[in-house]
Amino acid sequence: MHPQSSYDFAFILFLIIINRPGYCNAIVLIMKKILSLLVALISFFPSYSQEKEDHNFEVAKNLEIFNVLFKNLDMMYVDTIDANRLIGTGINAMLQQLDPYTVYYPESNDLKAFITGKYAGIGAVIRYHMKRKNAVIDEPYFNTPSQEAGLKKGDVILSIDDSTMAGKDTKYVSEHLRGDAGTSFMLKILRPSTNKIMQMKITRRTIQQMPTIPYYGMREDSIGYIYLTQFVEGCAKEVRRAFIDLKKQGMKKLVLDLRNNGGGSEQEAANLVNLFVPRGITVVSNRGKLPRSNHEYKTTVEPLDSVMPVVVLVNDATASSSEITSGALQDLDRAVILGTRTYGKGLVQLPMDLPYNTQMKLTTGKYYIPSGRCIQAINYKRGVGEVADHIPDSLTHVFYTCNGREVRDGCGIMPDVEVRPDSLPNIAYYLSASGHDSTEVMFDYVVDYISSHPTIPHPSEFSISDAEYEDFCQRVIKSGFTYDPESEKAMKSLKKLMEFEGYYEDARPEFEALAKKLEHNLERDLKRHQDVIRNILADDIISAYYYQSGAVEYSLKHDKQMKEACRLLNHLDEYHRLLHPAKP
Repeated sequence: MHPQSSYDFAFILFLIIINRPGYCNAIVLIMKKILSLLVALISFFPSYSQEKEDHNFEVAKNLEIFNVLFKNLDMMYVDTIDANRLIGTGINAMLQQLDPYTVYYPESNDLKAFITGKYAGIGAVIRYHMKRKNAVIDEPYFNTPSQEAGLKKGDVILSIDDSTMAGKDTKYVSEHLRGDAGTSFMLKILRPSTNKIMQMKITRRTIQQMPTIPYYGMREDSIGYIYLTQFVEGCAKEVRRAFIDLKKQGMKKLVLDLRNNGGGSEQEAANLVNLFVPRGITVVSNRGKLPRSNHEYKTTVEPLDSVMPVVVLVNDATASSSEITSGALQDLDRAVILGTRTYGKGLVQLPMDLPYNTQMKLTTGKYYIPSGRCIQAINYKRGVGEVADHIPDSLTHVFYTCNGREVRDGCGIMPDVEVRPDSLPNIAYYLSASGHDSTEVMFDYVVDYISSHPTIPHPSEFSISDAEYEDFCQRVIKSGFTYDPESEKAMKSLKKLMEFEGYYEDARPEFEALAKKLEHNLERDLKRHQDVIRNILADDIISAYYYQSGAVEYSLKHDKQMKEACRLLNHLDEYHRLLHPAKP
């Protein structure tokens, strides 16, 4: 029976009952009031029911069209159709109309690795060496099969079992290096420093994609430092252990580094916040279309320390659960946030199993931190032809921290103290970024340096000498290394525009004089930007001896944001004024 017919039948029956003899006037009056209320409510339902029916019809109609269309393609198309590829392309194209976090996973363990941060393999970063046209070992991780097998930076991957890796890209090689934990394979490599071919048997095991805490330690003035890279299962316990250890070493102030932390588990974010705030506080709330999507994460135990001064470092790659952590500590006035505006991911995903061992990660709601704000910065709800864009400041709303400080939604987490890092010179980017230098001169220099130095000093004492840097510069100049200075590109574009608009001839002398000053000069740029390039070289060299822990420790010596965090913690009056602003 149609819903409207049911309502009509119920009304007729209801009217018959209340008009039967024997009903007192008071009851009839009450029943009639109830009837009028029901009429008002039910007047809404037909339109709602119609909208629901219309939506369901559109869904069914389009599914039927897609089904018949594909059957006709499969039956009549001139060539044989690859169903997996074609349907997979269709699924991915459909999901691209939504947000980038709703993702379809064919038969694979990619989703499990994404959620847990773990995979089974050898534990090494590989890269494609443009000069050798081959994948090479870039960085073995500490205490993994790659390190235990003796693999070194620069080792050329020749074959895995009976499969040649010559000329294969990193995705292909990585897929062959990974497998089930406990399985073994034969790896054949070429070591450039000796030019010898080596073969070794390696057994895969479960690997954390990145160390959760690659480094923690004490700095000057009783300041502790913890660098957290991701929010995977158990990471809050690791931070807890590091915190307790640092406190035993005399820590009285803390810098928690969440830069480049892409997030992960909301529960772990709540657990981490709980280290610094009392029990019973709602850290984050999830709200979605379905009631089952709604959830609150609260602090459940007493904190480790609720008064120690804390500075949290963030940047534009701080996202998701790391934004929950930094945003909650900001909303609760428990820490000063320092750095640059965070990424702005306020959407919650749920993993779902699909037929035939496929899976998807589906956005089911948004999350809200203690002040009540959602920090989602990009609007993905758009029409055909529109692009996703940041929510404009004019459409954001003001919220308040516990101490009454203004904060806003729709823009990620804005730091309490903004400190921008030094920008990377173009020449340094082209020298160091994989895939941007066909000569691979910096990578090869580091590999040669490692082969000729069995040991190096501790990261806190290591540096590239003047003679070593001069040797590197000469290698760069002789290698034929080229790069594209942005200023020269901008000048060429400006010249075309000036010629088009007729201004160039009048400004020719001044323009040519400026262009001459901006001409490409490799030797000059190597000298001008030597501090940055030296630090990149030193970082790469140190990681080969002291792994990620050493590289992080070394980088802190030249870290502009870290220096400001330490300065702030050494001026506690300024620190407390930020959290407790004077009332007007």
